[in-house]
Amino acid sequence: MSDNRLNGIIRAWEQGKPAFTAFSKIDRQSAIDMSEAPYDGIVFEMEHNPYDVSALGDALQYLLNRKQIAESGSVAPAVTPLARIPANGAEMNQAFAKQVLDRGTYGVIWPHVATVEQACNAVASCRYARPKNAPLYEPKGVRGDGPANAARYWGLSQAEYYARADVWPLAPQGEILVGLMIESTQAIENLDDMLANVPGIGFCLIGEGDLSQELGLARQYEHPEVLAAMAQIVATCHKHGVRVGNPHVTAKNYERLLNEGYQFLMSAPQRSYGVIGKAREMAGY
Repeated sequence: MSDNRLNGIIRAWEQGKPAFTAFSKIDRQSAIDMSEAPYDGIVFEMEHNPYDVSALGDALQYLLNRKQIAESGSVAPAVTPLARIPANGAEMNQAFAKQVLDRGTYGVIWPHVATVEQACNAVASCRYARPKNAPLYEPKGVRGDGPANAARYWGLSQAEYYARADVWPLAPQGEILVGLMIESTQAIENLDDMLANVPGIGFCLIGEGDLSQELGLARQYEHPEVLAAMAQIVATCHKHGVRVGNPHVTAKNYERLLNEGYQFLMSAPQRSYGVIGKAREMAGY
């Protein structure tokens, strides 16, 4: 599937490599700068930045590079866009996911997911409805039907978009990633049940900031208690074969993170190109 894969993050994983990403602001210049950055994907930050779907649509267009598309002979973007939405898992607000997917993102990161019910809602919100006798019916899709803009952005017909607009790895041909932010002790306690009972979770991203706050160790990412909590998340994800991500990759920790099996690594944009270059070399790119 990798040769025909549109989602560059999934492509990296199918090739046995970690994926390198970064958060991005939702503006024209940031999108242009990130379009040629050394990342497999970027995450437009809409949780702690304003939730502006119109601005997201503009940024997605500026992320495209016509020269790169022509030279590659593929409509797959050089850098795959995801979006972190503002709705916490407990809020069950499916409209946020629907709107960013309808603009053309290839996945959604959900903050503060801590229960099986919340995890199931996150996956269901990224899937279209289908007949009960259809294969891979669960989690039941609840995404509203409005594919025109997304299909055009992906460079596909609507029929082709429907065939590929499902969640990976539940649907092997799917191009949409569902990422769950694991950032509380409750989430850690329930993570085994979430990963055992909810198919379609593409990866878990550790929310070190909120987790360290709850532990009384705000942003002390190298504190033994914080590292122990993170190690528990990593072990649970590895147990279920689910990729795990870290949002704070630096020159000091990238070797440890790669050796510990993180496969979704996020760095500070632009300032960390050198770090990402070294990490990519270590990962076999």
